[in-house]
Amino acid sequence: MKPSNLACTLAAATLLMAAPAAHSAEELKIGFLTTLSGPGAGTGQDIRDAFNLAIKMNDGKLGGLPVKMTITDDQTNPVSARQTVERYIKRDKVDVVTGMVFSSVVLPVLPTVLENDTVFISTNTGPADYAGAKCDPNFFVVSWQNEDIPQAMGAFANERGYKRVAMIAPNYPGGRESLFGFKRQYKGEIVEEIYTKMNQLDYSPEIGTIRASKPDAVFYFLPGGMGINFVKQYNAAGMQKDAPLLTPGFTADVENIQALGKDLLGAYNSSQWADDLPNEANKKFVAAFQEEYGRLPSMYASQGYDAAMLIDGAVRDVKGKVEDREAFRKALAQANFESVRGPFRFNNNHYPIHDIHMRQIVEDENGKLRNKLVGTVMKDLHDPFAQECPMKLPS
Repeated sequence: MKPSNLACTLAAATLLMAAPAAHSAEELKIGFLTTLSGPGAGTGQDIRDAFNLAIKMNDGKLGGLPVKMTITDDQTNPVSARQTVERYIKRDKVDVVTGMVFSSVVLPVLPTVLENDTVFISTNTGPADYAGAKCDPNFFVVSWQNEDIPQAMGAFANERGYKRVAMIAPNYPGGRESLFGFKRQYKGEIVEEIYTKMNQLDYSPEIGTIRASKPDAVFYFLPGGMGINFVKQYNAAGMQKDAPLLTPGFTADVENIQALGKDLLGAYNSSQWADDLPNEANKKFVAAFQEEYGRLPSMYASQGYDAAMLIDGAVRDVKGKVEDREAFRKALAQANFESVRGPFRFNNNHYPIHDIHMRQIVEDENGKLRNKLVGTVMKDLHDPFAQECPMKLPS
């Protein structure tokens, strides 16, 4: 990824703002914990870059307050992540914790955040655990519930007439819930349901198992470097002609397209966002991201940007009084911002109600591969767990 001076600029700004200040309304403190190393690093970097971009586009502020943000690599390690979150809350006294990528990190640290009455905004994973009975006033998901986008691929598989499908995902909550989501809509036979190790890079045994099951198609959820390696090995084994790959947008986005090239040409993938969605907020975001970083934003980047703009709207609505936690939470629940995905609102469980689109990887007029919006699969999607949540809809 093309480096930017933005991170250095923000780090310098943070040092300048580190002098003691009355917490009430002089600055907004954000603990930004994300994945910046290992196979999932590209995802965390995109979320960070887009979040930083939103701050820059608002003159270093969100909702009119100067931002003091500490960025930390979680290394996909729940133990170190928990230690970081405790430091954010007890030493730094942050107003918001955000930035995390994987549910295998989010779920172990979330109780610490919520027990300390601190707002947590998920920029990526939307675990089922907190979508239903365990929903919490301090927990907000700006991306999707983990089953949302895979559900659309299940519906798409039905439309394509695939009667037998094999499935593969890493064995962690986000992986399992992605396969559950596909099955929620898919009407055919699941001939294999394979769970791999996190960050696994060799998939030859699994591909052999899939070949033996003779599916009509294969649904895979393998984010970051996992998906890149899987697709390369799958195509090298000559499997695409017999069983085309189906995937949610998580694993057919900018990073994967750059790494896999024509191995992904023509592939369909579902997403709540596309860089060519024709709303003004999205046009502004895509143009600014390209200017700042020299690359197209990914789906993950759109989520990081939306998270920052959600905070911007809420801080503005409470007139900077983020120390009033109840008022701040209510303002967040109102989601008073222009999302890059278009229509956006929170359900009673603080998970999004939104549209899920279908994208296809095509070659543009300059010979470059990119995702193109080709239709909307599910309109105004409510996740299936909200009815179990005792909280009420934002009023």
